[in-house]
Amino acid sequence: MSNNPYETSFGYGAQTTTPAASPSLSAGSSAAGATGGDLIKDTTTASFAADVVRESRNQPVLVDFWAPWCGPCKQLTPILERAVKAAGGRVKLVKMNIDEHPSIAGQLGIQSIPAVFAFVNGQPVDGFMGALPEGEIKAFIDKLGGEPQDPVADALAKAGELLASGDASAAAQLFGAVLQHDPDNLKAAAGLAECYLAADDIEHARAILDQLPPEALDDPAFATVRTRLKLADEIAQLGDDAALQARLDADPNDHQARFDLALIANAKGDRQTAATLLLDIIKRDRAFDDDGARRKLLEFFDVWGGKDPATRDARRRLSSLLFS
Repeated sequence: MSNNPYETSFGYGAQTTTPAASPSLSAGSSAAGATGGDLIKDTTTASFAADVVRESRNQPVLVDFWAPWCGPCKQLTPILERAVKAAGGRVKLVKMNIDEHPSIAGQLGIQSIPAVFAFVNGQPVDGFMGALPEGEIKAFIDKLGGEPQDPVADALAKAGELLASGDASAAAQLFGAVLQHDPDNLKAAAGLAECYLAADDIEHARAILDQLPPEALDDPAFATVRTRLKLADEIAQLGDDAALQARLDADPNDHQARFDLALIANAKGDRQTAATLLLDIIKRDRAFDDDGARRKLLEFFDVWGGKDPATRDARRRLSSLLFS
């Protein structure tokens, strides 16, 4: 039986085995999978109310008024169809031949074609005349239907919120879903490694980094992971905290013992004690280890985050020591 708390594996640039994709990741892909037949249709006077007016209450509907004899219409319609398909369901396209069905165009006061009207919530809200370039049509659609959603970015943001709130297991599910969708996503890989670290699973966190090309580790997404693994390596060589405390009790100027105790306290999640021990070194002997206590405290700040109460308190106390 696997000892992996999240039952997921990561392989850079390879097939991954991850938890089932979460709803927040897969929801954005359903519209993108809509076929052209779902998004584009011809309408008549009789079906206009259903195809355009009622349907526009679900998403914007573009109505392309055209005629077989209209040269610019023949240029515009394929461009419209491509843009609507590329929008992935954010808008639909309905085409109306005004030679066969002139009454709607007459009611809207259309005097030249091609003419495109955008309907939203049952009403025409915007439009244009003539054959526009594809880029302008895309911008027109974006204005109507909103910018394309990025389900991967949404999933990463949600996973980051879950991890910050302490729900590493749920965060890991989302990071794993992103990796299933995009095995090369460095933010998801770094996030999953942080989930392992939150579960004190150093082995699996390190395994993720070991599978990455060296240059990938320079990505800022891995800054926290690298720092925490570095701290873990240091802590593994520190020895027994009771023996260190005995040394410090015997000699209050044993700053190495105090420094090592600070690392152990941080590893145990006691940030206040870790900061206090390092601040005590700075107060007693700023030159210790070439200002090593201050440098280590700054490393802790990076790992804890600027909004953490321990960071805020220790930063205030450090400023008081340095500038008073």
